[in-house]
Amino acid sequence: MRRVLVVSDSHDDNDNVRKAIEKAGKIDLMIHLGDVGRDYLEVERMSGVPTYMVKGNNDYWGSLRDMCIIYIGEHKCLLTHGHRQNVHYGVDRLRYLALENECDIAMYGHTHVPFLEENPDDVTILNPGSLTFPRQSGHERTFLIMEIDENEEITYTFDHI
Repeated sequence: MRRVLVVSDSHDDNDNVRKAIEKAGKIDLMIHLGDVGRDYLEVERMSGVPTYMVKGNNDYWGSLRDMCIIYIGEHKCLLTHGHRQNVHYGVDRLRYLALENECDIAMYGHTHVPFLEENPDDVTILNPGSLTFPRQSGHERTFLIMEIDENEEITYTFDHI
């Protein structure tokens, strides 16, 4: 089984990223969906595993990309912060972008609100929430764990620090 830690919107608070990594336990991959902060290389180092990051609307430095596409097993995943797809107003533009790129999973941040819409016949869309400035009811600093089994079935679990 492969385990993927998905985080977003840490806004320079690497201590909260570290807490999420510790709470997640053994992981094989980490994804940060933007608004990392100035020290994004430290985030990559502290994970100890391959790490993918995209640029958020508050990431003005470095060489992070606005969007990237990766494979996790057989799953083609689109990673973006979401601000360019206006995700505050819904995820339709993000869904269309994922479909245009033949992705079955789209991941975004930006809203600071955890979100999961599983759709095995279309595109599964997820947002891990924010590690620093949560905006959902209860204001928990959330992250998401993806567990992919040998049959490529995925279980999604939200947790908080």
